Amino acid sequence: MELQKFSNGSHSLDSEKAMLEDSMATEQEEFLPHGPAGKKKIQFTDFEGKTSFGMSVFNLSNAIMGSGILGLSYAMSNTGIVLFLILLTSIAILSAYSIHLLLKSAGVVGIRAYEQLGKRAFGHPGKVLAAVIITVHNIGAMSSFLFIVKYELPLVIQAFLGLQSDTGEWFLNGNNLIIIVSFSIILPLALMRQLGYLGYTSGFSLTCMVFFLISVIYKKFNIPCPLETFGNHSINSSMEEHCEGKLFTINQQTAYTIPILAFAFVCHPEVLPIYTELCNPTKKRMQAIANTSILGMFVMYLLTAIFGYLTFYTNVEAELLHTYSRVDPLDKLVLCVRVAVLVAVTLTVPVVLFPIRRALLQLLFPEKPFHWARHIGIAVSLLFMVNLLVIFVPNIRDIFGILGATSAPSLIFILPGLFYLRIVPTDQEPMNSRPKIQATCFTALGFVFMVMSTSFIVMDWVYGENRSGDGRGSHEHSLVQWAEPWSRSLSR
Repeated sequence: MELQKFSNGSHSLDSEKAMLEDSMATEQEEFLPHGPAGKKKIQFTDFEGKTSFGMSVFNLSNAIMGSGILGLSYAMSNTGIVLFLILLTSIAILSAYSIHLLLKSAGVVGIRAYEQLGKRAFGHPGKVLAAVIITVHNIGAMSSFLFIVKYELPLVIQAFLGLQSDTGEWFLNGNNLIIIVSFSIILPLALMRQLGYLGYTSGFSLTCMVFFLISVIYKKFNIPCPLETFGNHSINSSMEEHCEGKLFTINQQTAYTIPILAFAFVCHPEVLPIYTELCNPTKKRMQAIANTSILGMFVMYLLTAIFGYLTFYTNVEAELLHTYSRVDPLDKLVLCVRVAVLVAVTLTVPVVLFPIRRALLQLLFPEKPFHWARHIGIAVSLLFMVNLLVIFVPNIRDIFGILGATSAPSLIFILPGLFYLRIVPTDQEPMNSRPKIQATCFTALGFVFMVMSTSFIVMDWVYGENRSGDGRGSHEHSLVQWAEPWSRSLSR
């Protein structure tokens, strides 16, 4: 009997507890309609966002920053200081606005995945299109980074060992080095389950680029103009008039710099994954992260471009570090800077890989829960494929050039604008409202950039290598220059 009473009492307590929980749930629905019990709270990960504001800034800044920073001084030499500043400022503002469109669209439907926004806007074809564009774009970026490792790392090792030429050792073979770097450094980082964990390596990568910037500023006050020659390495002109900075410059190369600058702040595939893992995620908080990252990279881009340009003026080459080497090929500081840039590029690859894996998971396994086998398998497959491309297909730069000229404007301008136009309800913002008109113009600007970029690549095919400077650059350095539009100067 006592046991039965105890059982009845326990049942009564359970009933009262259940009623209390139902009451609390009802209150939460009333005051927090978009909370965990709300219909619009859609989770794409099986963990709560725990990445701090600072780590998110590091990851997004690392997604923006790339080796394309090496080409910004050359871009300034073809635009002039004032025109470069106007263009860079405009692109930074447009990039921040583009992220605003993405976040606004994500907030309306409660979706924080680029591919799912495509599905909500245009159905399954939109999802496939977004996933394919992200995959192609980021594979191109990964390939460009590994091309840089393949051709620059052997030269750095050779210089530190004091070798005058390639002796044929295995550790001077670029193909061997990218395999070692890919599977000893990049793969372990790419196996992290959360992108937020890469905040530490992203912070170190940015530190390497800050070291690069400090070195560029230091060199400005240590390299005289007219330039002195060292050994057999000379730079053609040393006339006084070539030591004056130009405020405005218009030449046949000026138009080519506009797409490079237009892609200088590409980070859009990484925005929503970072937003998903953010602690206390809100649109305002994520926009602040984006604005902070863009502002930081804007300052770094501008300082690098100015001091690099004011060091060499019209003699600056498309790859800034190559210009320093032509002045003094044995400069230890420049060698250290090369190492720093290689480290920064290498540590960026895992950050770029994450959105590709996310896109493939959304496309191939949309309803499947997280599984380590899929997580690891996709990472290994991607690195294996990119290594094959870099090792065996050295002439893919033209193919990837066209793909980059179409995917980058799509990610920055076209898709965010179209998502905003399709997802934000017309009862909230009619099509003739100012926000919708701005988004329409923004989308149209993306098509303009796409046509410009594609046209310039086709012109390069038609006219050959007469646009590559004075013909002094080797095949290796032409690949480094090609990497710029892909690598976030994408640009990078």
